[in-house]
Amino acid sequence: MATNLAIDNKLLNEALEMSGLKTKKETVNLALKEFISRRKQSEIIEIFGKMDPDPDYDYKRERTR
Repeated sequence: MATNLAIDNKLLNEALEMSGLKTKKETVNLALKEFISRRKQSEIIEIFGKMDPDPDYDYKRERTR
């Protein structure tokens, strides 16, 4: 899907340099993936401690050596 965006060139070039990627497209796609990942992590952190633990869960039994 082709999309025209007005992206700040200074920010894009800085991100391109920091990422070490070869193209602007790769840089934007990586930035979007990282943005989504951080938002999902934030959602998980928000619900942490709000759910009741499973009384039948045995963490020792789940360990594999």
